[in-house]
Amino acid sequence: MYSTVCDGVIREKFLHRAVFYEGTPGLVDLVTPFIREGVERGEPVLVAELPHNSRALQEALGADAERVAFMDMAELGGNPARIIPAWQQFVDQNAGGQPVRGVGEPVWRGRRPAELEECRLHEALLNVAFDEGPAWQLICPYDVSALSTRVVEDAMRTHPTVEPLAGVRTAYYGGHDHALSEFGRVLPSPPSDAAEVRFGAKDLSVLRQVVRRLGETSGLSVDGTDDLVLAAHELASNSVLHGGGGGTLRGWRTHHSLVVELSDSGVIEDPLAGREWSSAFDESGRGLWIANQLCDLVQLRSSRHGTVVRLFTWL
Repeated sequence: MYSTVCDGVIREKFLHRAVFYEGTPGLVDLVTPFIREGVERGEPVLVAELPHNSRALQEALGADAERVAFMDMAELGGNPARIIPAWQQFVDQNAGGQPVRGVGEPVWRGRRPAELEECRLHEALLNVAFDEGPAWQLICPYDVSALSTRVVEDAMRTHPTVEPLAGVRTAYYGGHDHALSEFGRVLPSPPSDAAEVRFGAKDLSVLRQVVRRLGETSGLSVDGTDDLVLAAHELASNSVLHGGGGGTLRGWRTHHSLVVELSDSGVIEDPLAGREWSSAFDESGRGLWIANQLCDLVQLRSSRHGTVVRLFTWL
């Protein structure tokens, strides 16, 4: 943790730190002391890593690994919007008067451009989600031998604390303003040949049929198509109730995905919508929560110009 002074009172705060390594051996050397220190202090520790990295860390920790919780980041963070709820649950369950610490690596070689965009937004939103809550430590490792310079620079922009890295420009943390700017960023335009349907309250049945046809003609499984139809229906219902009475659905294929986009004139003020446990029970956020659980990737952007949600299913 690190401290800040507010009205003459010293307050421990959330510490969100980016660290850089080269290859799995470098990760083990860098992260094991941080984990072991937490174990020795009796602090709950959660590690969200790719399976091969988790195995290497467990081997290095020896018997101490039994006192650490591990999660498969490939499963948890395939859609990065699912990561904050996991950290939120971990902190809520364990932060009753004691420090906790975590290791989370959401970016790895081979992630698609849209996934990297969502990882960048996720890292920025972690500060919004936890800066005003309990004090705890989270380090986010980045493998500089596998990632582009731009990804590393993005990490420097989204983490308040960054270890120096030779050959990369000086860190410049963007703060909450950067997170809100990312949330309001305009997504690239859909292709000109995207299917397009405008919908209102009476058109949800037709909308479901359109999405089902897109899924079937793209070769999705029955379950995958059902999940996509349900997610689109929930978001369209949100548009009807909170987005001006309706909106526009667009769908298209890329070489690796089927994309369904819903847009409306509504404005979402909370950049954490669909990323907090409360969203699962909040009528206005439930559709986004459901979409994040059902789809391989979800992009949400909102500004005074309206709201866009894109649902990705990998082909």
